[in-house]
Amino acid sequence: MNIWSILTVGIVLTVIAPNFVILLQFFTEPADQWDHIRQYLLPDLLKNTGLLLLFIGTITIFLGTSLAWLVTAYHFPGNRFFKWGLILPLAIPPYIGGYTYHGMLNYTGVIQTTLRDTFGMEDLDQNYFDILNLPGAVFIFTLFLYPYIYTMTQTYLETQSASLIENARLLGKNGTNIYLSVVLPISRAVIIGGTSLVLLEVLNDYGVVQYFGVPTFTTAIFQTWFGMNDLASAIKLSATVMFIIAVLLIGERILRGRKQYSHTTSRVHPLQRKRLTGWKKWSAFLYCLMVFSLGFMIPGLQLLSWMLLTYEKVATAEFWVLLSNSLIAALSGAAMIMTGALIIANFTRLHKSLPAKALSKITILGYSIPGAVIAVGISTVFIYIDNLLAALYENLDMDGTLFLSTSLLILIMAYAIRFLAIGFNAIDAEFDKAGTSFHEASRLLGKGSVSTFFKVDLPMVKGAVISGFILSFIEILKELPLTLILRPFNFDTLSTKAYQYASDEQIQEAALPSLLIISLSALAIYFFYYVLKKERN
Repeated sequence: MNIWSILTVGIVLTVIAPNFVILLQFFTEPADQWDHIRQYLLPDLLKNTGLLLLFIGTITIFLGTSLAWLVTAYHFPGNRFFKWGLILPLAIPPYIGGYTYHGMLNYTGVIQTTLRDTFGMEDLDQNYFDILNLPGAVFIFTLFLYPYIYTMTQTYLETQSASLIENARLLGKNGTNIYLSVVLPISRAVIIGGTSLVLLEVLNDYGVVQYFGVPTFTTAIFQTWFGMNDLASAIKLSATVMFIIAVLLIGERILRGRKQYSHTTSRVHPLQRKRLTGWKKWSAFLYCLMVFSLGFMIPGLQLLSWMLLTYEKVATAEFWVLLSNSLIAALSGAAMIMTGALIIANFTRLHKSLPAKALSKITILGYSIPGAVIAVGISTVFIYIDNLLAALYENLDMDGTLFLSTSLLILIMAYAIRFLAIGFNAIDAEFDKAGTSFHEASRLLGKGSVSTFFKVDLPMVKGAVISGFILSFIEILKELPLTLILRPFNFDTLSTKAYQYASDEQIQEAALPSLLIISLSALAIYFFYYVLKKERN
């Protein structure tokens, strides 16, 4: 075994360990509270989770695919802007969007205040403005997660041969018929892939469901672990979530099936947009504008307004410590992710064996597991390590026996496990394009594998490394459940502080940290979907 094999196996074992511990302990003796949880809480958790997944999955498929079809197939006012502007809601984490909309709709919010002061509507029924419920959570998740499906579908339609759609047009099919009978079937694989990402994000969420009072597995894990001080039951709930995810992923593979669509001609060209006229062009414009406004412009302007009101109060020396903590955690996590991704991707491209492919598949396991579940698993592993090292801590006169499990290291490693797939997928795709010919030529000239990697291989995938680093950085910056559970004592970040302000009903004060997160995310989206595309062209 060479150095790449040893490092790859070590990284993969690190990814597997927390999940293996959870599955192993699922079959251990339950704690006293487990019977109560299983009898009284578990049915509601399954029902709420199932309803969220069903409604969010259905509505995001409609929103994402219909918007992708409009901006790809038609010319209408604002088409070029909406093409990338409709991705921007992804820059707003759902928990930030959730408390922003609640702040706008509650009794003292801008909507009810305007209705009372401007239109004299005093006796407003609060039920019409209450979104702190399951339908409200569906609205929030749909609004800020549909870009997963929109982006994948729009890219697929734009880069594939247009022959099927153009043939349908020649046969006299209208836009609706083509969308239903051609676009949806040929895009099935990417739609299912995007939907699976949406559903995994819903399962990972803690901020929205906790703030909206919708009991799900993530809130139950927090409650049993920190409220009941029952780690054993939290582990069993985590294992239940893993079984649900396994069913989702198996279902995804079945739904994708073996059906494939090939080009009917060797001339692959982009789809020619059809110019809309009359009421149709304005309908398309208003539909895209409505979704963009609800998903980005309205919450963004509201947060900006709140930020201007509370800037002097919030922007203290303590706030800049929050920003520093966030940058340290995100930069360290992204660096660890890209290091691990480079090692594994380099190993798998040089070894085409079945075990190498299996190791690469295991790498993406963490992204399909909710943050709260990873936190439970990695905490269990680190507590076990701390117990093994207790004698060493005592000899070194260190305070406490839980040194590693309460340090920043456990949080950074959890980030790496959770988001390793982002870095790996970016680099693996770039390595596939680069091939192995330059690597083999370097080895024939007498260079070692490590020297070849740094002088030949790494420069060829530099763009993918930078892209993966930025994406990982943004994902870590927005991550809430992992950070809430595993952060060291007195270590807050922008995401945890925004959540804390919102939980304390200081919604206006939450605007500044929220806007910083959104601004950084929006800049990354602009970079990827505009600047890089311009450079490629």
